[in-house]
Amino acid sequence: MFDPFDWQLVHGRAMELGPRAVVMGVLNVTPDSFSDGGRHDDTSAALLHVERMVGEGASIIDIGGESTRPGAAPVTAAQEQDRILPVIEALAGRIDVVLSVDTYREETARLAIAAGAHIVNDVWGLQREPGIARVAAETGAGLVIMHTGRERQKQPDVIDDQLLFLSRSLEIASEAGVETARILLDPGFGFAKETADENLDLMARFAELHALGRPLLVGTSRKRFIGTVTGRDPAERAAGTAATSVILRMMGAVIFRVHDVAINVDALRMADAMVARGVAAEKASR
Repeated sequence: MFDPFDWQLVHGRAMELGPRAVVMGVLNVTPDSFSDGGRHDDTSAALLHVERMVGEGASIIDIGGESTRPGAAPVTAAQEQDRILPVIEALAGRIDVVLSVDTYREETARLAIAAGAHIVNDVWGLQREPGIARVAAETGAGLVIMHTGRERQKQPDVIDDQLLFLSRSLEIASEAGVETARILLDPGFGFAKETADENLDLMARFAELHALGRPLLVGTSRKRFIGTVTGRDPAERAAGTAATSVILRMMGAVIFRVHDVAINVDALRMADAMVARGVAAEKASR
């Protein structure tokens, strides 16, 4: 699970995953995201924040124009596009960083890739607008497929539900012609995982997700279950998030979607040092 893997993206980009953890910085261009809404919802503020995150070690920036917190007011496709497309266009021409668009809408994904995005990150796992898989196939964009428990009946066992949902998403991607080498999976911490225990169970059994055969991205950043464990408010959950990043890195996660870049970069460098020791010891014992 730590072997080198070249993740193929669009616009001539690729990323090596496996031996070193990759940090994806969160850029919410929204007024109402759960922990940073309204802070970066104009292009100038967004660019400054991205420059800071890249300086702290982020290799990918994930740009979202609609809050995914529980109870958030929905936005139209036009509103979402008005928020994110100017930012993507500005970043694509200014900063050398891989850009991800956080959307479940086929039209938004297509426009975002045309504007310069390299990755489509779908929090509905291709199961709300399956046409988004066709966009990934036709453009050659990287594709992150996330698990969610929203608006459906879940399986009682946390891993059974992951395997059921994500297997169906992989079928949708395959039917649309998405190349396997372009797909990553995300177990969707906090997305209709009803209790802290459910999220902790998912973390404890995370290694079982390797059965799906794809590299794994995780997004635990500032999530409610970290607050339940630590007693901290969202803005004070950086250390708790970094702890989850280390735990999940040791279990084989490769990309970490976070708000607080610097502390997670440092924590993951320590985790990577231990991963390297473990890999070397395993090779020596063969």
